[in-house]
Amino acid sequence: MKKAFGDIAKVVFSLVLGGAILWWMYRDFDFGRVRHVLLHEMRWEWMLLSFPFGILAQACRGWRWRQTLEPAGEHPRTSTCLNAVFLSYAVSLVIPRIGEFARCGVLKRWDGVSFSKALGTVVTERAIDSLLVMVVTALTLLSQFTIFRTFFDQTGTSLGGFLASFTTTGYIVTAICGLATLLLIWYLLRRLSIYNKVKATLSGIWQGIISLKDVRNVPLFLLFTIGIWVCYFLHYYLTFFCFSATEHLGLSCALVTFVVGSIAVIVPTPNGAGPWHFAVKTMLILYAVPSDDALNFVLIVHTVQTLLVVLLGIWAWTALAFTPKKNSLRPEILAN
Repeated sequence: MKKAFGDIAKVVFSLVLGGAILWWMYRDFDFGRVRHVLLHEMRWEWMLLSFPFGILAQACRGWRWRQTLEPAGEHPRTSTCLNAVFLSYAVSLVIPRIGEFARCGVLKRWDGVSFSKALGTVVTERAIDSLLVMVVTALTLLSQFTIFRTFFDQTGTSLGGFLASFTTTGYIVTAICGLATLLLIWYLLRRLSIYNKVKATLSGIWQGIISLKDVRNVPLFLLFTIGIWVCYFLHYYLTFFCFSATEHLGLSCALVTFVVGSIAVIVPTPNGAGPWHFAVKTMLILYAVPSDDALNFVLIVHTVQTLLVVLLGIWAWTALAFTPKKNSLRPEILAN
C-alpha cells in the first residue's frame, strides 16, 4: 500500500512540476497566435522531414539493444526490440522513467528474455549515452562559453556558489552520512528474507552490464550509438527551418539549445515538459530570438514531437498485440 502511494505521489509530483513550469511560462501568452503560426506561417515540410530522424533514432536504440543482449545469451527478435523501445518512450509520457522497465518487461513477456539481464544492458546503454552527452556538452560549452555563462547568470544557476556553501566539516558529515546509509541498506538486505532474490537480480543486472565487452561487432555498436544522437539532433535541428525566427540561427545555436534541452529532460516530468521548454526558450532568447517567437517554437516543436512518440507507441502496442509469444512459435519459424 505504501509503495503504491509512493508511486502515485511521484507521478502526481512530476505532472504538477511540469504543469507549474508551463503555466508560469505561458500565463500571459496569446495562444491564438500559435494557431495562426500553425496554419499560416509554419513550414510543415521541414517538420515532416524531421520525422524520419526521430523514428530512426529510436530504431537505432532497438538495434543496438539487441546487439548488447546477445553476449548475455539472450536472442530476442529484432521486431520485438524495436517495438519495446517505441512503447517505452510512449509509456514514459505517462510515468517518467518507467519506460526502461517497460521495455525489459516486453522482452520478457514476448521473447522470454531475462528481465534482470535486459535491465543490465539498459543500465550500460544509459551510462554510454550519458558519457557521450557529457563529451558533447563539454565541447559545446568550450566553443560557446560566453552564451552558457550568460545563461547561468540569467537563470541563477551556479555550481560554484552551491559548492562554496559547503565547509570542510560539511563535506565530511555528508560523506559519513552517505556511507552510513549504504551500510544500513546492506545490513537490511542481509537480514531480509528476499536477500537471495535481490542478490540473483543484481547478479543478472551485472551480467547484462559486463556483456558489453563481448559485443561481436564493436564498430556497428559505435555506429548505432553515434547514429542515435545524430538522428536526435537532426530531428530537432530541422525544426529550426519551420519558423522564420529560427531558420537563420545555424548549427552552433542548434547544438547549444539541443545540449541544454538534453540536460533539462533529466528533471522527471513527462517528456521533459516544462524544464525543456524553459531551458531551450531561454537559450533562444540569448541568440536574439524574440520571446514570443521562442515560446511559439518550444511549444509547437515539443508538442508535435511528443505526438510522434505517442503514434510510435500506438504502433508498437498494436504490433505487439498481433505478435505471438516466442515460446509458442515452431522451431522452423524461430530459425528465421
